[in-house]
Amino acid sequence: MGLFLHAGSLLVIDTQWVGKDASMSMLRNFATVGVATLASRFLGFFRDILIAASLGSGPIADAFFVAFRLPNLFRRLFAEGAFNSAFIPIFAGSLEDQGEGGARKVAEEIVAGLLFVLLLFTALAELAMPLLIHVLAPGFGDDPSKFDLAVVLSRITFPYLLCMSLIAFLSGILNSLGKFAAAAFAPVLLNVVMIATLMLILFLGVDNNPMAGHFLAWGVFIAGFVQLAALIWAMMRAGFRLSLKRPRHTENTRKLIRLGIPGIVAGGVTQLNITIGTIIASFQAGAVSYLYYADRIYQLPLGVVGIAIGVVLLPDLTRKVRAEKSEAVYHAQNRAMEFAMFLTLPAAVALAVVPGPIIAVLFERGQFDAGDTQMTAMALAAFALGLPSFVLNKVLSPGFFARQDTKTPMQFATVAMVINVAGSLLMFPSLQHVGIALATTLAGWVNALLLGVTLWRRGHFHADAQLIRRLALYCLCAVLMGVGVFMLSAYLTPWLEAPLLITRGLTLGVLVGVGIALFLVTSLVTGAISLGDIRRQMRRGT
Repeated sequence: MGLFLHAGSLLVIDTQWVGKDASMSMLRNFATVGVATLASRFLGFFRDILIAASLGSGPIADAFFVAFRLPNLFRRLFAEGAFNSAFIPIFAGSLEDQGEGGARKVAEEIVAGLLFVLLLFTALAELAMPLLIHVLAPGFGDDPSKFDLAVVLSRITFPYLLCMSLIAFLSGILNSLGKFAAAAFAPVLLNVVMIATLMLILFLGVDNNPMAGHFLAWGVFIAGFVQLAALIWAMMRAGFRLSLKRPRHTENTRKLIRLGIPGIVAGGVTQLNITIGTIIASFQAGAVSYLYYADRIYQLPLGVVGIAIGVVLLPDLTRKVRAEKSEAVYHAQNRAMEFAMFLTLPAAVALAVVPGPIIAVLFERGQFDAGDTQMTAMALAAFALGLPSFVLNKVLSPGFFARQDTKTPMQFATVAMVINVAGSLLMFPSLQHVGIALATTLAGWVNALLLGVTLWRRGHFHADAQLIRRLALYCLCAVLMGVGVFMLSAYLTPWLEAPLLITRGLTLGVLVGVGIALFLVTSLVTGAISLGDIRRQMRRGT
């Protein structure tokens, strides 16, 4: 948290290309979305701590995680990928060219078609759920009771997709209007409902019981409608009211489909890769759970940094591209990448060098034992190597989406998925679930490289001298921090393995604090940042 807030004040905004107010506004929006995501992720950690304690990594946990993964996959594809990448440029363009009235008409046409498709898709999925589980978790077929439980739980959780798709639609409108807070804080409500459900499970004593899976599935169902109600209320407060029309196939819906279908692959490559990993992991007992818990850890920096920047950068770039302000576009991309890597590189190194203590402190209790910690830590270290690439995908993709080009990122994402599938299949027999995580990391780097090189070759991205210099220094500082954290963790091993949770937790807190301090100090010493930068940004913020 402290590192996130410091980073917001350390970035130097050169006002040669864009005004100071516009730059600071973009950073404030990054911070708003990032802090909201941070709050949601911390509550999500608490939720997952309770899940690990009550379900561990057994068959009930595997069944629930698959049931949760199915609608959650679509949530991430729609909320963080395809839908926003297609809808926001259309809506923001209408708002810029036709005003609020024209934008409202576009939104009403799109939501009518969206709701019709969602209701139809949800009904068909409920009927075909056994087939979907066979596709998503084919390994469950060897355990009929786990397979049947996954089918039942998935039928309960699947309407969450309908709610989250509508939430993505409402979030796109609010974000285009410059109102980021309500949409950013909506995921907090999911974790509040889930935590309450888990507390009820522990109170009733039904942990590690199929009934616990049913409770959690209904918690997901309820949370979806709670979040949707919150976004509807935010829209009403913003004064942007929509009427429900009869669905019609208009030019706007055709454009949404044309941009959205390739965006499903392009915007959600990381999630699609994780889903492919889930399919393969279902053949190893407990592997689905190991990958889920590891995914939850590295999703914290990815969510706080990558998603926050992606959400804010896309409407900002869309406006600048339509206004043909090329220098402002380059400037926004450079500063966004600076901001992202300042936070991501030290986080990636820390997760790679000390994954064990992090997993142990967060999850090792109740049904989650030391063996589960070791298996999950190995997956986390493999995912951490790809974390910078996952964030870079979020930074680079808006450069295409703002120009209504979703086909090029789709092509690159397809290449990355082929690499992910091939790598998972090749490495799974020898490395099991760790091979899946490594394949996901490799696919992420290939996708980021293709996006960056193509933007540069088209003249849509130019790395300025400040960005190149700072990225090199951030890498150096992150490596120095990693060496220090690794050495300190070896010294603190007796306290990290102490019987008392509070002792382990405080020791991990010291380790994290020292890591942050090391990165900041080395950044100051090497000149990656300066005290003058900090003072100037503090004066601008007052």
